[in-house]
Amino acid sequence: MTRIALGVQYTGTGWNGYQKQPNRNTVQDRLEMALEKFACVPLATTCAGRTDAGVHAIEQVIHFDTELDRPPQSWVRGVNAFLPDSIVVRWALDVTVEEGEQDFHARFSARSRTYHYVLYNHHHPSALLAGRAGWMFRPIDVERMQEGARHLIGTHDFSAFRAASCQANTPVKDMHEVKIARHGDIIVFTLRASAFLHHMVRNIVGSLVYIGIGRQQPDWMLEVLESRSRDVAAPTFMPDGLYFAKIEYDPKWQLPQEATAPLPWL
Repeated sequence: MTRIALGVQYTGTGWNGYQKQPNRNTVQDRLEMALEKFACVPLATTCAGRTDAGVHAIEQVIHFDTELDRPPQSWVRGVNAFLPDSIVVRWALDVTVEEGEQDFHARFSARSRTYHYVLYNHHHPSALLAGRAGWMFRPIDVERMQEGARHLIGTHDFSAFRAASCQANTPVKDMHEVKIARHGDIIVFTLRASAFLHHMVRNIVGSLVYIGIGRQQPDWMLEVLESRSRDVAAPTFMPDGLYFAKIEYDPKWQLPQEATAPLPWL
């Protein structure tokens, strides 16, 4: 049996998230349909992290097991032939190990995950960024948000930023890094952590925006974090600007992953 890892990029607009659903209008549904058409047998996939409806992925990593013996590039070209333009397999790698060694697992082998949130900060929305970026018409002070974001670094209980439907075993996560940078009218939030709770990034961004527009002080972020109450934080921000950017694995796997630039179009 061979284990194959794939790097998958997709635009979340029009899809009901990544994970399979009865209506079959998800990225995983469409990807597994393409895999079956190419392989001529059903292939079940496992992903590094689920994404919600409207959320994009610069690089999602999945794996599947197969008895087929085909070169990696064959999987890339073959599966892409059956995918729509909004979903693309960027690379493939055989990650099969010798008996007795630890298997590669797209989710459990991950050391950290990185998300970007793209926010368009202008008086009027942009037609060109519709579905690709969040929007805030009020002026935003990036330095205030950076000051508030410092409270998030470290190991914390992130219950205040956790969706009610979250199925994670624990709300305690390690936040390694939070970066906030302005590029003209575009503000990019970059969050890297051991793992994320459901809606965690969008809830954090919503609270940071409250600080950036002057509705709350930077130290309010610590109050929200320590409250462990979703009712204290700001509302969940729109999904349009959220990008699942990168998953970090042990270098021993030698995955041909995407470059770590903030976003492909910045």
